[in-house]
Amino acid sequence: MAFTGKVALITGAGSGMGRLAAQRLAKQGAKIAALDINEKGLAETAEGHEGIETFPVDVTNIEQVSAVVSDIVSKLGPIDRLMHCAAIMPFGKILDHDVNNIHLVMNINYGGMVNIVKAVMPAMVKSGKGDCIIFSSMLGQMPVLMTGAYGASKFATSAFAEILYHENINSGVRFACVCPPAVKTPLLKQAADTAWPKVLDENPPIQPEDVLDAIEKNIDKGEFWVLPGKGTKAGWRARRWIPSTVWNNIHKMEGF
Repeated sequence: MAFTGKVALITGAGSGMGRLAAQRLAKQGAKIAALDINEKGLAETAEGHEGIETFPVDVTNIEQVSAVVSDIVSKLGPIDRLMHCAAIMPFGKILDHDVNNIHLVMNINYGGMVNIVKAVMPAMVKSGKGDCIIFSSMLGQMPVLMTGAYGASKFATSAFAEILYHENINSGVRFACVCPPAVKTPLLKQAADTAWPKVLDENPPIQPEDVLDAIEKNIDKGEFWVLPGKGTKAGWRARRWIPSTVWNNIHKMEGF
């Protein structure tokens, strides 16, 4: 485990990746500030884990986020790790997507990340230590048909995280941007319930434990991009080197 601090703040901790991350770190003896809008999910995350304290919050509301972060620091102490997992994942063709839903995806996935970074990172950078782990997606590296709203939010997240890292590269803070393929979590079911690009069937969903293991390995080695799963790195390179070939394959696979 690469985390050596005492306090970790984890968003999206009411289910899926955020829940598993919170429980794993709590078992290692860390104090966990578990954030989510889903209070029932937070209670389930914390059950049986004395080290997890729950903080209901809407990450799109900067006033709420700032107040919760201040409360966490007052109760638990300075934040040593930020892990931003909160997201929603509806799929569908852009012209079929309700415009308000498209904006909601961006507000939660990108805007929520901006809010939590602005609330947490200044103190961490000032202290000269800590971990900033931001979840993006391979869909924030490689555009795929029927993922326009989600993909746009994750492309924005990837760009923001990369620039944040380079602007603070000598701060002493360790940064990681996590770009997994499909992961076996409730978020994936949310996507499948709306639309499902055939290209995502190329490889089976990976396990969330594999993603968390990759994060610890990469951040310990000082590697910013975390690309877990079979074929992920190859796909990441292909998108940059042969984008037209990638798009031709996607169109052939989807049939339009």
